[in-house]
Amino acid sequence: MNNPLILPKTELVCPEGLEVVLMGGGCFWCTEAVFLRLEGVKGVIPGYAGGIVEQPSYEAICTGRTGHAEVIQVIFDPKQIGLETLLAVFWATHDPTTLNKQGADVGPQYRSAVFYLNEAQGELARSLKDKLMQSGIYTSAIVTEITPFSNFYPAEVYHHNYYALHEQQPYCQYVVRPKVEKLQQLFKNLLK
Repeated sequence: MNNPLILPKTELVCPEGLEVVLMGGGCFWCTEAVFLRLEGVKGVIPGYAGGIVEQPSYEAICTGRTGHAEVIQVIFDPKQIGLETLLAVFWATHDPTTLNKQGADVGPQYRSAVFYLNEAQGELARSLKDKLMQSGIYTSAIVTEITPFSNFYPAEVYHHNYYALHEQQPYCQYVVRPKVEKLQQLFKNLLK
């Protein structure tokens, strides 16, 4: 294992004219299912970010000891959908007030987090978080971590497009589907 004070670094490749942001809002099956439905989102890759272990496995992440969060890498066309809108969807479709927890999923791998790729993204995320806290929508403090990007490792293939492939599974029915329905109710004008 690497020195826990030095995070491993990875690079992200983004097609020309598109942008990338990484967000963690609990189980990546949920966040992937939500963001795949948005107009202007060109790709969503579930994976692991912000940890101290290189090339972690899902099993290692589940121990809560690697430092990674389950995240999605969202590739989007800023001419069709802006980062501000993506962050609004992000905060509205998970509970950003619970530390290291989303529903029954507990552990630091399920933390609410934004891993920004440049200072403009970080500044926007911090500003929107502050506005959201001041709005009074939440009675508890928003604990979303907003931190510079250091690393991202795509999840194993069987996690990709999980909800679409396993929609009838109980977890998908009781945890993922309500988040998708919330998206459809709150943001129907943004759907593909």
